Amino acid sequence: MKIKEVLDKLDYMPDKEEIAFIKNEAEQTCKDIDKEIKKQKIKAETFIGGSLAKSTLVKKDKYDVDIFVRFDWQYENLSEKLEKILLSVAKRKKANIDKIHGSRDYFRLEKNNLIFEIIPVLKITKPKEARNVTDLSYFHVNYVKKRVNNDLAREIILAKAFCKAHGVYGAESYIQGFSGYGLECLSIYYGGFEKMLRALVKVKEREIIDPEKKYKIKDSVLLEINESKLQSPIVLIDPTWKERNVLAALSRESFHKFQNAAIIFLKNPGISFFEEKKIDEKKMKEKAKKRKADFSCVFLKTDKQTGDIAGTKLKKFVNFLTREIESFYFILDKEFLYDEEQSANFYICAKSKKEIVKIGPPESMKEACTSFKKKNRNIFVKNGLLHSKIKIGFSLPKFLIDFKRKNLRKLREMGITGMKILK
Repeated sequence: MKIKEVLDKLDYMPDKEEIAFIKNEAEQTCKDIDKEIKKQKIKAETFIGGSLAKSTLVKKDKYDVDIFVRFDWQYENLSEKLEKILLSVAKRKKANIDKIHGSRDYFRLEKNNLIFEIIPVLKITKPKEARNVTDLSYFHVNYVKKRVNNDLAREIILAKAFCKAHGVYGAESYIQGFSGYGLECLSIYYGGFEKMLRALVKVKEREIIDPEKKYKIKDSVLLEINESKLQSPIVLIDPTWKERNVLAALSRESFHKFQNAAIIFLKNPGISFFEEKKIDEKKMKEKAKKRKADFSCVFLKTDKQTGDIAGTKLKKFVNFLTREIESFYFILDKEFLYDEEQSANFYICAKSKKEIVKIGPPESMKEACTSFKKKNRNIFVKNGLLHSKIKIGFSLPKFLIDFKRKNLRKLREMGITGMKILK
């Protein structure tokens, strides 16, 4: 099957009735907020943002809708100001408002099977005036709307569906993938989904993509953007503000996963590439058995706020646990599955290294050497340093059980309230 044939069969665009309903609900919510703003005599205005405003909404069972409240320059503590407004709206409408902590706190309201994320921003006239990245949202919406027609909107939606299917959609810390705005910018720049795939499978490490040619000399990017924001495998200059890398959150792991999926799809296209994959425990167990390795599933729980905070805590701990496992095992396969609430499963297939060498102190440090010799066996000296050969005679499940027992304090410090070895 050819790529065009595959893409023509896919339908991830919400139908007109759905869009009309969502827009109506969003507009009504804006009216309710505007009414309260006027009542409290606050200088602010609402606007609908996100994928709905840009016509790049992916079809799904439950939709998230972004509503922004733009406050005048005179106001500080925008979240507190918005909370006061929304509490009055919620009371009048008999609705619940949840506060979500972030770089600037925002709010979540659920209504008629829609989730409204209501975000306070500063009313700025130039992107450089932004105090928070969310202040740029107004410019992002306008940039995309001016450049996207129905055909390109469909291409963007396919790009989002493809990335979501492969677990690389979302700039959240526990995903470290492509943001929606990032995929919109890339699709606009390359002129569609397939063209974007063909270009990105070829990009070199630290490739700089500058859609609006903000920089005459590309290397000057390295001087004008904070180094911490340039660690992504590709750098995408924000078309609305040249000092921002849109893909700063994208990890090498996520990008390589995307590239591998794209390479295979371009060679052998199929609808399955757009379907979200379930973790196949049976397949992982078979792989472990075939390679004479161990398989385990670790259940983790946190009491941190649902969403990015909880997901990030869980993923951070999994990264720490992975590094510990790598000291004793070769990792053949691993998967992290966050349930979008307060728990996650970590699936891992690993093969024992059989023997490792632990490096100790220099011979000259007598007390440290005595302590090292008491704790370790099979001691030998190399280059003036004590070494110990350690045989790995324990299974992965046993290692995980021992790890939990020895690291209860570490679990608490990292925000993990529960850890169970299921397999």
